[in-house]
Amino acid sequence: MLALSLLASIFAFADVGNQNRYSSGGSDFGGDDGLGALVGYLLGLFIDDPKTGIIVLVIILIAYFILKRKKKKQGSDSTYINQQVNYQAQNDVTFDNSALVASQIQSIDPAFSSDKFIGFAREVFMNIQQAWTTKDWKPIRPFESETLFNQHKQQLDEYIRLGKTNVIEKIGIKHCSLNSFREDGDKEVLVVWLNAIMRDYIIDDATKKVLESDPNRDWYMKYEMVFNRKAGVKTDPTRKGNSITNCPNCGAPTEITSAGQCPYCGSVVTNGEHDWVLTDIHSRG
Repeated sequence: MLALSLLASIFAFADVGNQNRYSSGGSDFGGDDGLGALVGYLLGLFIDDPKTGIIVLVIILIAYFILKRKKKKQGSDSTYINQQVNYQAQNDVTFDNSALVASQIQSIDPAFSSDKFIGFAREVFMNIQQAWTTKDWKPIRPFESETLFNQHKQQLDEYIRLGKTNVIEKIGIKHCSLNSFREDGDKEVLVVWLNAIMRDYIIDDATKKVLESDPNRDWYMKYEMVFNRKAGVKTDPTRKGNSITNCPNCGAPTEITSAGQCPYCGSVVTNGEHDWVLTDIHSRG
């Protein structure tokens, strides 16, 4: 009975997963139903034939610890993990709603192009990751709303204060599509879904020592990007894509201040008055 209690506790703890982003924790067995059936079977076997029950229990324990050791070894093997991550990314089905969303927008903005906007969203995403790693948020200023820019800048300032860098590298975008569009009062809201594989780890700036995660491990992430613009704004068909390279008000080269203003004419270009601006980006399940 003591052995059965020990077995039950082992299986119970094996089902607990670590929720930390940088952990590879997870459950090893199928849940309480399977555990209850196994314990019941062993208990009956001990009553009917104690000697056979002990042999079966020993075999199960040996198999469990072999599996545990194998899983632990695989969990620390970045090559094995990367194979699993890439398999997941290749076989993950994300519904592409781009055609329907584009037709909705084109009914009020005929020059809108889903291909150009998806290219723009991918560009914004990649620029965000680069700015995050270099801890220089100025290059991304033309693409973000004031609220989102200040939020990201505050987070980066904390990394700078702590002398740490969150390195994001080897990014491969696996999927990017328009997910939904709606008119909300005086603004239009366009949601993009983006899936990507990347390396994500934290280092100490002084020593370059890795503090969290593994620089050789891939992560598969899914994001939702939310863009806003003022209702009634139309796509400029003469501009290449949606990239902000010149002030939409005076045409000067884009050198946006921290307040989102063009330094030449003072026009605020990151409030959605002239074109789409990123107002939110977050991971999705």
